[in-house]
Amino acid sequence: MKIAIMSDFHLGFSVGKLTEDSFENAKTALEMARDCDVIIIAGDIFDSRSPKTSVWGKALKVLSIPLLWEGKGVSLVSCDKELKKISRRTLSKTPVLAVHGNHERRAKGQINAVEALENAGLLIHLHCNKIVLEKDGVRVAVHGMSSVPETLAKDVLEAWNPVPEEGCFNILVLHQNIDPYVYSPIEPPSLSLSSLPKGFDVIVDGHVHSTIQEKLGETTFLIPGSTIITQLEKKEAGSQKGFYKLYVERGEMKLEFIPIPSRRFFYEEVVVDNGMEKVEKKIDEILSQKFEKKPLIRIKIIGKETDVVERDLRELEKKYEDRAVLIFSKQLESTEIAEKIEMLNKLREERLSIQEIGMNVLESILKQLGFSYSMDVNTLFELMCEGEVDRAISLLTGEQKTLSFLLRKSLEGGK
Repeated sequence: MKIAIMSDFHLGFSVGKLTEDSFENAKTALEMARDCDVIIIAGDIFDSRSPKTSVWGKALKVLSIPLLWEGKGVSLVSCDKELKKISRRTLSKTPVLAVHGNHERRAKGQINAVEALENAGLLIHLHCNKIVLEKDGVRVAVHGMSSVPETLAKDVLEAWNPVPEEGCFNILVLHQNIDPYVYSPIEPPSLSLSSLPKGFDVIVDGHVHSTIQEKLGETTFLIPGSTIITQLEKKEAGSQKGFYKLYVERGEMKLEFIPIPSRRFFYEEVVVDNGMEKVEKKIDEILSQKFEKKPLIRIKIIGKETDVVERDLRELEKKYEDRAVLIFSKQLESTEIAEKIEMLNKLREERLSIQEIGMNVLESILKQLGFSYSMDVNTLFELMCEGEVDRAISLLTGEQKTLSFLLRKSLEGGK
């Protein structure tokens, strides 16, 4: 049996003027999987939890592609969920099995976009479910747990407790952060490689957009990555988008990464000191190559605020719009920030205590804000350290004109 394993289409994602790339890349991946008997999608088919109707229209056209192929002779052995009558349509063609990702999670009781695709007969949605398929005497059991909040992932997986099916090649599909493979530190993972269930032949994880393959004992851990560039980070530059083909024969397996033709992405950092000449030179250097599609170029500009004029960036975008899609980001040092950094460095050099540094910073801020009347900065700082923020603010805003009055009220227990 030949199985295509792909993930993170993010249909509807757009950057700059690139509104079609997510659909084109997903279409290419599915068409290149035409020779496969089963297709597994490990979540984040859509980029939004509530896709627009324009996104739905294009997505349905792309995701119906496997229904246009002739049946592959794959038969259903068992499934621990009741399959909708229309869901059996995909079984008669090329079965598509999918979990939903974090981008598709909805509140309890609401249907998510992947469940809607199941209702349309385009795929079979798995969430703490198992399905067993067979072709030419080879049985494959696919166990799927859709995305849940990261803090709950370990508990949900343990409560479900998937167990490999005897006499089958077993695949477990997830869509979570799994330490050390973390897509975003905002939600720390509760799962780690060591806490994953044992005994599976392959464990597939979506969510992370880079491609990863490693061995965990007898288990192959696989992250197919996304089919579209979304983060525009340095680590994505030069990375190849694609999917895996898994070949399963009696007692043996083989994995092959299939790259898909996609738009080239470049990430550059340019230090500017006077004008955009260095930025323009870097763009020309990249465009000296030949591309089938206009490349996506993100340039991070580093320099002083006074050296970067927004109008110049817009002119560059216009100049190269027929040859590239330019995205600019800036890491600029303003005069004000430079002065603050210099002040902190001086305080550090004087080897002052944390309290002394804090009082110096507070005094500097008060001067910058233009407080003209005399203040006891030491007492004000102590009030803030002791949690008396409201009283400190009332003093600063003029509600209390003197510290002596404020302190007397404090000693009396008044407000």
